[in-house]
Amino acid sequence: MTDPYDILGVKRDADEAQLKAAYRRHAKIAHPDSGGDSEAFAHLQKAYELLLDPVRRKVYDDTGYDVEFADAAELQALVMIEKLVTDAVLDERVPGSFDPVAVMQDSLSEELRKARFSKSELERHASRIGLHLERLEKQSGRDVLAHMFRARIEAIGKAVAETEAKIKAAERAADMLAGYIYDIDPPPLPDAAVANIEWAETSRSRSTG
Repeated sequence: MTDPYDILGVKRDADEAQLKAAYRRHAKIAHPDSGGDSEAFAHLQKAYELLLDPVRRKVYDDTGYDVEFADAAELQALVMIEKLVTDAVLDERVPGSFDPVAVMQDSLSEELRKARFSKSELERHASRIGLHLERLEKQSGRDVLAHMFRARIEAIGKAVAETEAKIKAAERAADMLAGYIYDIDPPPLPDAAVANIEWAETSRSRSTG
């Protein structure tokens, strides 16, 4: 995601007056009526609105993300993480007995593996249809089969594009989850070990008594 502070050219502690001044300065150049780019002006407006909203700005400062300012891959990544967080919240295991972040990361890795395999299979299928199409010839009349073959290739192409978007989002989600550390409780000692410790402490007490 593009940094709204960079778009406006302000420091991260800029106050409302500084934000407004920076917006007006950039708007004079970026506005389409002044010969500016409409897309760049839209980004400028979004950045200004984000930083002017104290709640959204706090969330962005804490997380580096804003739903309305994020691109499609980031939005999809955030949806993926939201689902993983829901799964973690519903997990009945005792907090500290397992690493929920590791579980999320493993889930994302499995999603990536499946998506990459699916993309590979789709591309292989499209290539096979293309080879059929190269060998197909209609001597006269409407070429119904070629039309259907091409339609299949087009449909597969759309599925590949959707899968690529899913892969990109999962990779972005994995990046968001990187760097976390979760404090796990040490595993409980087995009964035999506890018994040995108790026996050793009893023996020590008798010997010093």
